[in-house]
Amino acid sequence: MVYDFHLKFEGEIFMADAYMAKKEDKFSFGLWTVGNIGRDPFGDPTRKPIPPTRIVKNLSRLGAWGINLHDNDLVPIDATPKGRNQIVRDFKKALEDHDMVVPMATTNTFTHPVFRDGGFTSNDPKVRAYGLQKIMRSIDLGAELGAKIYVFWGGREGAECNVAKDPVEAIKRYRDGINYLCRYVRDQKYGMKFALEAKPNEPRADMYFPTTGHYLAFIETLDDPKMVGVNPEVAHEHMAGLNFHHGVAQALESGKLFHIDLNDQRFGRYDQDFRFGSEDYKSAFLLVKLLEEKKYRGPKHFDAHAFRTEDEKGVWHFAEGCMRTYNILKEKVRCFQKDPEIQGILAEIAGQNPEFEKHLGKYSRKKAQALKRIRFDIDGMAKKGLGFERLDQLLTELMLGIR
Repeated sequence: MVYDFHLKFEGEIFMADAYMAKKEDKFSFGLWTVGNIGRDPFGDPTRKPIPPTRIVKNLSRLGAWGINLHDNDLVPIDATPKGRNQIVRDFKKALEDHDMVVPMATTNTFTHPVFRDGGFTSNDPKVRAYGLQKIMRSIDLGAELGAKIYVFWGGREGAECNVAKDPVEAIKRYRDGINYLCRYVRDQKYGMKFALEAKPNEPRADMYFPTTGHYLAFIETLDDPKMVGVNPEVAHEHMAGLNFHHGVAQALESGKLFHIDLNDQRFGRYDQDFRFGSEDYKSAFLLVKLLEEKKYRGPKHFDAHAFRTEDEKGVWHFAEGCMRTYNILKEKVRCFQKDPEIQGILAEIAGQNPEFEKHLGKYSRKKAQALKRIRFDIDGMAKKGLGFERLDQLLTELMLGIR
């Protein structure tokens, strides 16, 4: 690949080539991601806040399609109605001027101390009532900006002192809150869908819905399960040591992948939100392969942030890197699909004993009786190697660039 270093803005040079993001890629970022100021539990901010309108402009120049927000990323929690309206007007103008959209919105129910024991699941009904009020106003803002997906991340919906809150009652409260807001959205005719985002822990010691699978089960208990799906995040599943692309596959198979958060994470650590594909290349490849082959057409949202070591220039290189890595891996997927040796092994794996397909699938009494009469030579069946070692090595070589 020959790079043409001609894309410039604000004194910086960015890579313009076949891997540069385009609007049709449907890449999005959050105001809180590129707007992250480098604060952590042990250190003060290392960067100044970036105005939302500049975030919109610069992301658009890098080829991004969308910008997402929590309510208070854009509008301070204590803004007056007049101040709120001016902020929203300026933001909408920036979106229009730079051909950007707001595909998703969400609410911050975790920063203010009032939510220290949860929004939906707090033992205090007054807190739960305020949480619903705040979310309804945030839904209104999202609808005003055109968002059709609304994400719920229960950042404080959990516990440290597990005897202080009945977990069964907490789950019921969460269900009541989601049901209430589903009805609110339908009543307002916003046409939104909800996506629930799991995380095993942090900032709480334990979360009530720690994995995507927990939420997929919970959704079926709602009054309107068709309206609600999931928003899996790479880092959150890796924190629990889980295989992310398997969780995404389950969400896809059940028709519940409404949104997805892309980043990276070292297994077993705190929530790191690294640049997409920066840690586990194979996992990132498998995820991109799954999304592309199963024709996922929803937003591809980068819920990550630049290292605390970076200034604002580093922030834009971080954003560029997320999108480029996805497109580089997308090209690797095409190489995988065209590699004759790889495809030959896959064809052999898929073509084993096709005559037995007639015994599988939908049950019938006749099929069951016929299957019970078959004598299987299980020792003979177990002797043949499956070729997975060779296949995995070929994938490694493709990823390392020598195929």
